[in-house]
Amino acid sequence: MGTAAFDEGVAALLASYRAIPPQATVRLAKKTSNLFRTRAKNPYPGLDVSGLDRVISVDADARTADVAGMCTYENLVAATLPYGLAPKVVPQLKTITLGGAVTGLGIESTSFRNGLPHESVLEIDVLTGDGEIITATPTNDHADLFYGFPNSYGTLGYSVRLKIELEEVHPFVALRHIRFTDLRALESTMSTIVDEKTYDGERVDYLDGTVFSADEAYLTLGRQTAEAGPVSDYTGMDIFYRSLQHEPGQTPKRDRLTIHDYLWRWDTDWFWCSRAFGAQNPRVRRLWPKSLLRSSFYWKLIGYDKKYDIADRLNKRKGLAANERVVQDIEVPIEHTTDYLEWFLANIPIEPIWLCPLRLDTSVEVATANGNPSRPWPLYPLQPDRTYVNVGFWSAVPVTPGDPGHANKLIERKVADLDGHKSLYSESFYSPDEFDELYGGDHYRLLKKRYDPRGRLLDLYAKAVKQQ
Repeated sequence: MGTAAFDEGVAALLASYRAIPPQATVRLAKKTSNLFRTRAKNPYPGLDVSGLDRVISVDADARTADVAGMCTYENLVAATLPYGLAPKVVPQLKTITLGGAVTGLGIESTSFRNGLPHESVLEIDVLTGDGEIITATPTNDHADLFYGFPNSYGTLGYSVRLKIELEEVHPFVALRHIRFTDLRALESTMSTIVDEKTYDGERVDYLDGTVFSADEAYLTLGRQTAEAGPVSDYTGMDIFYRSLQHEPGQTPKRDRLTIHDYLWRWDTDWFWCSRAFGAQNPRVRRLWPKSLLRSSFYWKLIGYDKKYDIADRLNKRKGLAANERVVQDIEVPIEHTTDYLEWFLANIPIEPIWLCPLRLDTSVEVATANGNPSRPWPLYPLQPDRTYVNVGFWSAVPVTPGDPGHANKLIERKVADLDGHKSLYSESFYSPDEFDELYGGDHYRLLKKRYDPRGRLLDLYAKAVKQQ
């Protein structure tokens, strides 16, 4: 992108801020989003971030990149892979932006060793609610914002530029898919791999899992390699998540992908959600343009469904109930993984389920500016010395009459009972007191008072819960 083009993008951003009436809430003028919760319509123009969608520069020697806040991971990876480098955590979908993954939460199969995307940020320029662009680092006068920015979802400001660490990657990833017929055995094996970074004598660089049922679940282990050889392609007729499956007792199934295709293995079919659109039907898939087998196109289909209530209308014609959307990612301590999965499989009729272990990056030096160094990211206070497992499930269940959000409320209560958290990109139903306890409470209000004193940005509770 270069600094000149970036400066032009910043100028357009600031001009758009000044054009928003003082009484109006400041929001982004984005046509797309990876949020599943309802966004209230904004009658006023939004922030122009169209010039902030690229990588500014890559320093291959220092293994860092300067990146504009609205750069998608698709563009970011395209800029770094030619140097044999990649972001330390690359969320699963191409259209997720770096700024979105930091102010929200991102996760992937490197998170058991690299933590979450915001932990590889070295410094960040933030447009605050007052229209000022400030630079926050772990040690400067704005360290409180640096640590408070993750999980603030644009309510403390919007990222304009981020300097991030990169890591070296090899051209290929060798995969092993290990089947489990017992969830507790899977939990135990996953915990051991997180601690030892190896399995059966081989290094493990990537780790995630897929649960089809209580007696069919898989851990997928990835190892970087420079060895040339045949690779699989899951961007056409073959479907990645189906490639994991094999009979119990068999030798773990092996596979190989290019590093590029590994990073985007889930995007082609939006994990498994493309089946809702018929894209996994072989007859349909043969006719489906390959360029439209990607998450960004499925988002457009979701948009049409929201606008015209297509799924609910079809259900009504069939005499079926309307759907309650259950699209969530939650984290529970690893020792509660089986407890949660067994409860979920017994109460929520959704499968498959994605698993992704994580530990906060203990190599990150935490300043005391946030007031709680034992939990360095106060708006999503995971413990640095504890392993968690992200559980992702994305589908719908029949509506419970008289109780909107019934399934989602059950999930929230169960996650809290197991000392877990859930991401805020989708529907939430917490009371104000529950939300305070889980997502920063008084700490958030201090940050809000300092960086958005006039309330130009939405409040986090209002944005994550009240908007629906």
